[in-house]
Amino acid sequence: MRAILIKNDKGPAENMYLGEAPDVVPRAGQVVVKIKSFALNRMDILQREGKYPVPPGASTLLGVEYSGNISAMADDVTDWKLNDEVFGLAGGGAYAEYIAVPASHLIPKPPHLSWNEAASIPEAFLTAYQAIILYGEVAKGANVLIHAAASGVGIAAIQLARNRGAEIVIATASTKEKLDWLRSIPNGATHTVNYKTQNFATEVEAITNGNGVDVVVDFVGQSHWQQNIDSLARDGRMVMLGMLSGTKVPEFDLKDMLYKRLRIQGSTLRSRSLDYQADLIKRFTSDFLSDLTGENGKGAVKTYIHKVYSWKDIQAAHKHMEESANIGKIVVEVD
Repeated sequence: MRAILIKNDKGPAENMYLGEAPDVVPRAGQVVVKIKSFALNRMDILQREGKYPVPPGASTLLGVEYSGNISAMADDVTDWKLNDEVFGLAGGGAYAEYIAVPASHLIPKPPHLSWNEAASIPEAFLTAYQAIILYGEVAKGANVLIHAAASGVGIAAIQLARNRGAEIVIATASTKEKLDWLRSIPNGATHTVNYKTQNFATEVEAITNGNGVDVVVDFVGQSHWQQNIDSLARDGRMVMLGMLSGTKVPEFDLKDMLYKRLRIQGSTLRSRSLDYQADLIKRFTSDFLSDLTGENGKGAVKTYIHKVYSWKDIQAAHKHMEESANIGKIVVEVD
């Protein structure tokens, strides 16, 4: 089968090329999906650079979310049939013509979603669902702070928080264009802060009348740490999903955690067990799939695509993501 490969197994975007990989066959409990589209994630860049280890047993090919038709199934799979239109989550291998995945990790593609829209959903929305609903426990009246808010996960998290009744949703980003857009979308941010030009903890204090936020969703790590702690209300929860600015905080006073009774939860979805991922997919599908539409749909929760590339232009797609200029997902069509 055709797949996106990497010269020397790692390196810059220029090392990626369209080549030949071994065909995939379904093992027990698996199906094979003929991929129509896949979406890019920041972890793809890290893996390409040799900085993100592949989970045990996962494909070494890039890519964790995709859409397509079921083309083959193991004999013990009974919940699906050939040619079903699906999208889903994978431990790796989505940058390819075909992918073998557990049948439990598939989501039926609603007819109103395009292949590109469906491919843009799994990693972003499941990560956001985990952060906002499971760990953040966002409920009616909550105040929420979301960083990297113009990313696919950030946009999903904003909408899920609003859907659950959050009163204040503060989004941070680096440009006026991104901040204006995040306030303009249905169920978008109620407030925005430019983290490059403003102290977001000071802004949070003003926006919340000194109460702080109940939940912080952070992808940034080191540079945001102290302001995150300052932003949290008593009994606040911080969900850490990434460490884009670094992993080490030089100095931290533990009394803030103690006296505010803070809870800090780290998580990476890709390294979770298959059972955990399957349960998460089942819960998300039950709670939100019926509300989910493309950008021009009428549902309460929308997926937003920044740009679509052919997989023949995979180098350009990765370079685009590296620029951090996208608002929403970058999607690649297999053609």
